[in-house]
Amino acid sequence: MREYDHAALSERLLSFIEKSPSSFHAVENLKKMLEDKGYVQLLENAAWTLEEGKGYYVTRNGSSIIAFRYKKDFSGFGISASHSDYPCFKIKDRGELNGEFIRLNTEKYGGMICSTWLDRPLSVAGRVIVAGEDQVCVKLLNFDRDLFMIPSVAIHMNKAANDGMKYNPAVDTVPLLGEKNCKGRFTELVAKELDVREEDILGTDLYVYSRQKGCVWGCDGQYISSRALDDLQCAFSSMMGFLEAGEGACLPVCAVFDNEEVGSSTRQGAASTFLHDVLFRICKTEENYLMALASSFLLSCDNAHAVHPNHPEYADPENRVYVNGGVVLKFNAGQKYTTDGISEAYVKYLCRKNAIPFQSYANRSDMAGGSTLGNIAVTKVSVCSADVGIPQWAMHSAYESAGIRDTACMIELCRALFEGCFKMKNEGYDVG
Repeated sequence: MREYDHAALSERLLSFIEKSPSSFHAVENLKKMLEDKGYVQLLENAAWTLEEGKGYYVTRNGSSIIAFRYKKDFSGFGISASHSDYPCFKIKDRGELNGEFIRLNTEKYGGMICSTWLDRPLSVAGRVIVAGEDQVCVKLLNFDRDLFMIPSVAIHMNKAANDGMKYNPAVDTVPLLGEKNCKGRFTELVAKELDVREEDILGTDLYVYSRQKGCVWGCDGQYISSRALDDLQCAFSSMMGFLEAGEGACLPVCAVFDNEEVGSSTRQGAASTFLHDVLFRICKTEENYLMALASSFLLSCDNAHAVHPNHPEYADPENRVYVNGGVVLKFNAGQKYTTDGISEAYVKYLCRKNAIPFQSYANRSDMAGGSTLGNIAVTKVSVCSADVGIPQWAMHSAYESAGIRDTACMIELCRALFEGCFKMKNEGYDVG
């Protein structure tokens, strides 16, 4: 494995996350990473002319992106897949709750740890669709300032606050904007921020995000904390591995999907035709496409649960992983994680060949775990697949924590995938 300045890499990761308060901003920043390396955008509604050795990317909905480097002769696809979204609060169409106080009218997006959103500065980011003279246009919005707060109820009024709290999203987690004289101000603020007229705002996809900046901490500076480590840490590191990879036998593909936290069943999610459509257009014919899939491999990259310092009992007795212990290979008998014996062997082969530290994770047998996009994506694009991730604490908190050294391990694994070869043969597979 190559040597890394882990502190510098972590600062670069935290900067990426800071500039990506919504999935739309995350994809915009991934586009910039690609364009800085000469990648060219392709449009889904236009014909594609692909040139040998050139890099391309395609977006859908402004919140999902697929990048690839084209070549005519390849054994199959080497694919990484991660996601751009994270649990937060989405602002409803009629975005204000009026009364003595003006509050945001929100609903939960994904499964967050609600208590972590209280008593910290919040803001809003996303996209706004605005009417022009003869068309509508999309504008990205980020109120880059402290704008809201969700105050806790004082313990004097809620004696059970430390005994377990059930949060009602219609009551307990509603962000405060201002006093009653602020009625109607939210739309006004949006229009002013974008320098448009209020009446020209036709639609919005706006989300509340935490303003707390990421940091490096610990006795030896060995930990990082930030919002959205799940899964922007994997989105960032898989893209880094993609951009740094040399030539291999496969055609490299880096995919970042939206809406994983709400099931992926959208036109831009892993359950959509997006990945299929891009791969098919690369292959051009059904026969070429099916032959390529038979020798393709997908890494589903999504963060994993590390052993908690205060609650090690929640981890499996043997298949437990640790922060700063390396990339995580995830297993589940019910195939919520797609790893099987073949894909396990290939990931371990890549890790050993490149001296990448790796760990094995499985849920405790009496505790149901989550799932990710891998087992959804392969129902649309049937390839051999493994679920991998970066170990972290406090998954789905407004402020998550991970290790300073594990980002580099994921970069190296993705780089090894894109430089490698996974080719079906009559009695097994060629790897390289």
